[in-house]
Amino acid sequence: MPFGTLDRRAPSFLRQGPSALSQVILYSALALFLMVADARWRITDPLRQAVSALLYPTQWLAMRPVEWVNESRSYLQSLQSSQKEADVARKNLAALSLRANQAQDLLQENERLRLLLGLRPHLDTPALAAQILYDTSDPYTRRVVVDQGQVHGVQMGSPVLDDAGVLGQITRVYPFLSEITLLVDREQAIPVLNSRTGARGVAYGDPVASHGGGLELRFVSANADVQEGDLLTTSGMDGVYPPGLPVARVMRVERRADSAFARIYCTPTARIQGARHVLLVAPMAGQLPERPEPAPAVLPKKGKRK
Repeated sequence: MPFGTLDRRAPSFLRQGPSALSQVILYSALALFLMVADARWRITDPLRQAVSALLYPTQWLAMRPVEWVNESRSYLQSLQSSQKEADVARKNLAALSLRANQAQDLLQENERLRLLLGLRPHLDTPALAAQILYDTSDPYTRRVVVDQGQVHGVQMGSPVLDDAGVLGQITRVYPFLSEITLLVDREQAIPVLNSRTGARGVAYGDPVASHGGGLELRFVSANADVQEGDLLTTSGMDGVYPPGLPVARVMRVERRADSAFARIYCTPTARIQGARHVLLVAPMAGQLPERPEPAPAVLPKKGKRK
């Protein structure tokens, strides 16, 4: 065999590509770039929606055994507890029927007064019922997933309520599912109104366990009239939440001499941990009239020099 025909290259298992450290640095930089780009420009939202649509049948099948167990558990409730609940419901129904008649009279009187004063009538807020399926897997956020999505007419930013008050807001919509960010999430803020004093403020999510995992009413002066037990409701100033919905109650007020603002901790009225059925309310922004365009500034004319 001629000597010149020998293959002097190293065997394939001895050939070296990029080092392991270089690969780790490259993939880490790529992962960091994708995370920043997704946080700022949401470039992976179409991919998320496609994956959600593909995985929806699997999620639906996985939730069936859980729903069957819950239905069996509720079906096997004792007859005695059911009778007690029925008696309490009858008493509450009698009391609510009386209040409903009074509320109907007040509503008609209010409408007549608004027509007399020439005020705009109240806006209707359509709502959609939904069921909470599960919590999200992110341990740093407080979010849940419901069984209504784009095909059901869910809109981004819709307020979410339960029978006790405001629960959160729709922050991500998929074809068949939607994601709710709860009020206690650190990125949530909601304009509120103190029903006792009429003072407006903004409540922020406070997920710290030592403070009860509730809300914090910030930027309130230390001498403001805020007491424990005050009810905070939606003010409607943001054009998202309808006004008058219960949000939270003041749990503790801390006034310190070294700060011009008081630390006010609140407990949500909604069942943050135990809610199962919720209402998705259409945002108020779509029903409000458009803001007028600002008038162009008119510069004063300069006088002619003589």
